[in-house]
Amino acid sequence: MKIAETDFQAWMGGVQSRMEGVLARLLPAAGIAPARLHEAMRYATLEGGKRVRPLLAFAAGEVSGASPERVEIAAAAVEMIHAYSLVHDDMPCMDDDVLRRGKPTAHVQYDEATALLVGDALQSLAFQLLSEHRLADDPQQQLDMVKTLASAAGSRGMAGGQQIDLQATGKPLTLPELEFMHVHKTGAIIRAAVLLGASCGEISAERKQHLDQYAKAVGLAFQVVDDVLDYDASTATLGKTAGKDSKQGKPTYVSAMGLPQARQFAEELRAQAHAALRGIGAPARRLAEVADFIVLRKF
Repeated sequence: MKIAETDFQAWMGGVQSRMEGVLARLLPAAGIAPARLHEAMRYATLEGGKRVRPLLAFAAGEVSGASPERVEIAAAAVEMIHAYSLVHDDMPCMDDDVLRRGKPTAHVQYDEATALLVGDALQSLAFQLLSEHRLADDPQQQLDMVKTLASAAGSRGMAGGQQIDLQATGKPLTLPELEFMHVHKTGAIIRAAVLLGASCGEISAERKQHLDQYAKAVGLAFQVVDDVLDYDASTATLGKTAGKDSKQGKPTYVSAMGLPQARQFAEELRAQAHAALRGIGAPARRLAEVADFIVLRKF
């Protein structure tokens, strides 16, 4: 067991290190005009985060035999969408937070207008990457990748989930309503990371269905664990303000079902994720390990 854990830690560290370099290369240099915007884009994206979405993309790429050089571009596009969403989410008009990844949020470090433009520019750059690099042999498959990320980021995905979250503040949600919100807000981009990573290689319809089932389970598990950590982890550990959701009256899995039940639900989702991978076998090893990391993490 210790050997397997060490092996996964080495793989994860390798992907995280690789992605830091890839993102640093693909983002505009800080000295290029408009320098303040480019500096802020790099500030919001580099040097922080677990890089869970790139980990999922690379793990899914192993299932389809994808080239790492292709996967890294798809992973960077997804990570830029994620980074933009965090910048906007932290702004005073949304969650109004001052700490992210252990450092001041973008609107605090710079200003609100610059933070708004950072999110806009990161989103545009993500789609530029998907269109200017050859990521699949079949042009239609690459076009579908663009569509997958666009749908995941839009009103039927992450942006829509955020709108539901804003409207739900101070109101109790049923468990189905809570799941609907987070399948969109958090789960959609996680699902996109898995599907884009796999689409950089050759993937059968059957295996893609297994991956989709896995992604839906692990995406929801990520949010459940986030809710648990927001309740019982410290700000120093999380790198963001702990306990903020409960103070703002946001519905969470902890408030809806209690802490023990939320932890149990995360374990059930982890089991569902593993079950979805059984039809794939050995090539899905890293995906199974990432699912374990997501549910068992402490930050």
